[in-house]
Amino acid sequence: MNKFVKIGLPVIAVAAIGGLAYVNQQKKNSKPVDVRIEAVENRDLVATVVASGQIQPRTKVNVSADVTGKIIRLAVKEGDMVTRGQFLLQIDPEQPTAALQRSEAQLSSAKAQSAQTRANLLQAKSNYDRSMALRKTSNLGVTDEALEQLKTAVEVAEAQMEAANFSVDQSSAGVRDAKQALSRTTITAPMSGKITRLVVQEGEVAIQGTLNKDAATLLTISDMSILETKVKVDETEVARIAVGDSAVIQIDAFPDTNFVGRVVEISNSSTKGASSTASADQAVDYEVKVQLINAPIETRPDFSATARIVTDTRSQKLSIPIIALTLRENEKIPNADSALPASRNGEAPKQLAKRDVEGVFVVGADNKVTFVPVKVGITGERHFEVVSGLKLGDRIVAGTYDAIRELKDGTMVKETKVDEKKPTTEKKS
Repeated sequence: MNKFVKIGLPVIAVAAIGGLAYVNQQKKNSKPVDVRIEAVENRDLVATVVASGQIQPRTKVNVSADVTGKIIRLAVKEGDMVTRGQFLLQIDPEQPTAALQRSEAQLSSAKAQSAQTRANLLQAKSNYDRSMALRKTSNLGVTDEALEQLKTAVEVAEAQMEAANFSVDQSSAGVRDAKQALSRTTITAPMSGKITRLVVQEGEVAIQGTLNKDAATLLTISDMSILETKVKVDETEVARIAVGDSAVIQIDAFPDTNFVGRVVEISNSSTKGASSTASADQAVDYEVKVQLINAPIETRPDFSATARIVTDTRSQKLSIPIIALTLRENEKIPNADSALPASRNGEAPKQLAKRDVEGVFVVGADNKVTFVPVKVGITGERHFEVVSGLKLGDRIVAGTYDAIRELKDGTMVKETKVDEKKPTTEKKS
């Protein structure tokens, strides 16, 4: 075999393999892609924001002690309903009682001292008045020096009486303080409600709550007539929510029941906090309070709940499945005269503007797809509102995700039968 044959055979083999690969690729490219096709339809759309949180009463009070002492009587238990002013527990009053008795004794002593100084003042005034009268009738026996001494005695008595009166006032204030301290050993309900937490038992020591409020908490009373779900909403969605928006609330403890709620408060500051050590990419959430309208009486604080807040609705608007909307990078946009600046001589730019575009693939009569830019509005549970780009009845590719990702203009598609979709709250026309 000559060398030309030896060289030619491998070349021919490579060419044959390449040709076969090309033919296979062309066959593959001409094979229709299995997709799900849906028509653009009118639907009722509901835009929602979903967030999770916990059930809390709108009003609750943590009852703490203002004095330190042993609890000698506990009249309630967790779960009891109480009314405002009802007796709850008694702290040992022995020391406050003794302090009150000392204060009352000091007050009695001060009053006695005040009475004595008053008598001394009257005596001093009488002596001074008699001496003055004798001086006027007869100049004998009463000197100027004696009169000055008597007058000074009156002034001293007056000062002593004033000091004694101040001492009485001080002792009276001490008695009032002691009585108030004694009254603080008797704890009564500051509001009507349900005892949702009881952290002490009879015989334990109640701690004064001036420095450590949490450690001093004895029990919690909650008004269970008005309940709220406190949820955290991401910063990208909180602007869509307004006070008064309705909501559907699912409580984990009642999985088969939906409850109605309404947004009553949106925080103005985030829950991220002001910590200087927080990372820059930390999620920023805002607290939103949703009041429950028909909460069952079995509801308890801290129940986990999920709120679906309705932010907008649309009635019978063109819509497409969420999965149908895709993004195509660097699509050429015709008539984009504002996308690029004009040249200095006023002529239009030669290069067409390019940017990322949202749109769908519309299926033509020949089963070939064409990418069509679409502007969407609100997002429903499973569909986007179509603002522009499509019309009623247009056939679009609605799945699968992998198929849509690989589609290009002119690709041949074939409709794939799928199982019936799950029921949805969005209503077709």
